[in-house]
Amino acid sequence: MKRKAYLAALVMCMALAVNGCGNDKETENKAAQEQTETTTDTTDTADSQTQAEPYTDSTGATRLVSVDNVEKYITIADYKGITLDNSVQEVTDDAVENRVAENLKDNSVEVTDESAVVQDGDTVTINFVGTRDGEAFEGGTGNNYDLVIGSGTMIPGFEEGIVGMKKGETKDVPVTFPESYRSTELAGKDAVFQITVQSFKRPPELTDDWVASNTDYTTTDDYKASVRTQLEQEAQDQAQSSLRSTAWTTIFTNSEVVEYPEKDVEEAAKTFRSQAEAYAKQGNMELKDFVESQGVSMDDFEAQCQQYAQAKVKQDLIIQGIMDAEGMTLEDEESLAIQNQLVEQYASGDLAALIDTYGQVAVDESIGLMRVQDFIIANANYDQPAADTADSQAADEAETTDTAENTDNTGAAADSASEPDASADAQDTDSEN
Repeated sequence: MKRKAYLAALVMCMALAVNGCGNDKETENKAAQEQTETTTDTTDTADSQTQAEPYTDSTGATRLVSVDNVEKYITIADYKGITLDNSVQEVTDDAVENRVAENLKDNSVEVTDESAVVQDGDTVTINFVGTRDGEAFEGGTGNNYDLVIGSGTMIPGFEEGIVGMKKGETKDVPVTFPESYRSTELAGKDAVFQITVQSFKRPPELTDDWVASNTDYTTTDDYKASVRTQLEQEAQDQAQSSLRSTAWTTIFTNSEVVEYPEKDVEEAAKTFRSQAEAYAKQGNMELKDFVESQGVSMDDFEAQCQQYAQAKVKQDLIIQGIMDAEGMTLEDEESLAIQNQLVEQYASGDLAALIDTYGQVAVDESIGLMRVQDFIIANANYDQPAADTADSQAADEAETTDTAENTDNTGAAADSASEPDASADAQDTDSEN
């Protein structure tokens, strides 16, 4: 997920990342989450004409829904006194050592000694050609392929065969594909990979000299202490992010819509469609062609529009209902303070730029959600004192965004792991090994 698009989708991301409570809720939440991802991808291309106008009441006050009596449309779950877990994961010595090892690997340097050989943990750049009975097979060739020895991302025997090789050396490495290998033509079969080591890098040794030259610290002990502090902050940020998400999704999941305000649903569906049209336009495509290029029929797309709209309206009804019951408004002091945080974080202090980029409605929804989250958290029950949500507000938003981005990256990495292939796309056949 792009950080720039995060604000516009904050409400949906937070509201709909729910593990279901019943099949209907699972369907609603899953569909809405899918629509959130589409929305975040199209935010950058949607022009101002696709942005909905905010609702106001008779006094001119901003509202998230068009109706005055929210109780007619939704039964909101109990949001005071819910039990939340605000525990923070302990940072272990192993976690510190693992992070240090990762940092060292990120600072690997090329081994230039001509007599040096590849060791476990080295990152090698290789060319390879796989053959069976002397014939090259599809997906078995790769060039300029980077591989961490010992990562276990290749089929058994492949990485082990590279250990001990020198830069520039070529070697035939015999392997046997696992019986469970996804390609039935290769499963259980013997093959030979001709591997050439082009170069290899090695993590530096952790010493006081390395620390002094590459970090802001002078000793390994000081450096490890800084890593521990960083991990502790990350654990705190993650706990706070989880707390806020759980606080909201607990209420969202257990609230029941009685009736959807027709105007609101139509407007939400229209916005979703407009954003999809803007994305299609960016690719010089008509909406139908764009939708079908994603493997979705127009009938399914229309159903998704409706599912997205209903989920979005449900969240807005809950937020507005709680704000009404507790005497909150989007213009009061606390909401304006949240707005200022968002302006500073996303628009360099320029409110007009914030609204121009994401739209007034998205800004209002984000403020409303964050305000309601704060209230739920402040009135929840805990096994230990509740964390200070105000001080970690910005960190929570960043952590939520980074988690989504990292989820995408982790998924991609998991799909690119073990069958050698010359192309990046073919790497996604490797993950079963």
